[in-house]
Amino acid sequence: MNMSLKNTLKMALKSILANKMRTLLTMLGIIIGVFSVIVMVSLGQGATADVTESIEDMGSNLLSLSIFDSSVDFDNENIEELAFVEGVEKISPSISKNATVKYGTESEDSLSVLGVNEEYAEIQNYAVLYGRFINPIDVDFRNKVAVIGYDTADTLFGDISPIDSEISVNGEKYTVVGVLEEKESSMMGNNNEIVIIPFTTGMRQFKSESIGSVVIQGNAEYGSENTQENIEEYLLEIYEDEDSYKIFNQEELLSTLNEITATLTLMLGGIAGISLIVGGIGIMNIMLVTVSERTREIGIRKAIGARRSNILTQFLIESSVISCLGGLVGIGLGIGATNIISNMMDIKSVINLEVITIAFGFSLFVGIFFGMYPANKASKLKPVDALRYE
Repeated sequence: MNMSLKNTLKMALKSILANKMRTLLTMLGIIIGVFSVIVMVSLGQGATADVTESIEDMGSNLLSLSIFDSSVDFDNENIEELAFVEGVEKISPSISKNATVKYGTESEDSLSVLGVNEEYAEIQNYAVLYGRFINPIDVDFRNKVAVIGYDTADTLFGDISPIDSEISVNGEKYTVVGVLEEKESSMMGNNNEIVIIPFTTGMRQFKSESIGSVVIQGNAEYGSENTQENIEEYLLEIYEDEDSYKIFNQEELLSTLNEITATLTLMLGGIAGISLIVGGIGIMNIMLVTVSERTREIGIRKAIGARRSNILTQFLIESSVISCLGGLVGIGLGIGATNIISNMMDIKSVINLEVITIAFGFSLFVGIFFGMYPANKASKLKPVDALRYE
């Protein structure tokens, strides 16, 4: 008598449901494995997306130049010459100092004060909420005007409009001409607690004769690496020593960070994947016990006409169903846990369908692979020996 696949499947499910606790404990390794893979990889990819977004929010095609050699002054004339270097779209000095900023009775100590030009806002993706940004005329005439960050405006002015009010920066009076829109904090710190002034005014107040830092927006089509090479050629003519300056390339940082996070995510996924193998060993162990317990049953079925393929199929179906159910439960728990953890830690999570598919596929493979040996052992039992088994 040939058993149909439908009957084989029925018998396999009946056997699984007959020992619910054993089935649940067998599935546990698969559940933990799939759960771990989804949570770790999703959070890892989410962290990568967060870092990438944070860097890109600083500005697109960004190059930062730092000058270390103070023996040669790097001034506005050099900035104007760099603006004509091929590949340079926009350029701004960036003079940064910490200062005490006051308005009336309100005060903020060690607040970041940036001296820049009119192109800085576009380079660094700043948007003006009220008023205006620094103008070329402010730079040319060293006007004492200031654009303040969103948090700075809230701390110093509260609900009062800051526009045209006077603030004190280390004792020097500046007229507020603009307030910046709120911006997410980055690796560089809080982007909302700042005061921006014309760099020429800043150089005079802070008694700086040389520009130590420059931010540059490169042409996307020309390529940041080509732009960087052209800037280095220009700088070598001035300093004749590569140690006199350093160019920070946003694209290089993004590439490096993506490589590191991808490696870490793969490593975490691999560690979690070990749980799946442990779960597979658990399936094999339980299936071997099941074969021993059902030896007489196997003998009876073979005696009344069941083929080796029927027995093999039944036991493979049992191990596959156990791993499939474990995989589905693991996926559900993994997605739920990922969302909870990402909300609690305020980090992004990336639920990747490809990762879910791979985790589920691997759990199914584990069930079949580790179920093969017990199934093969059961199918090879001779009816006479099986019926005599106590």
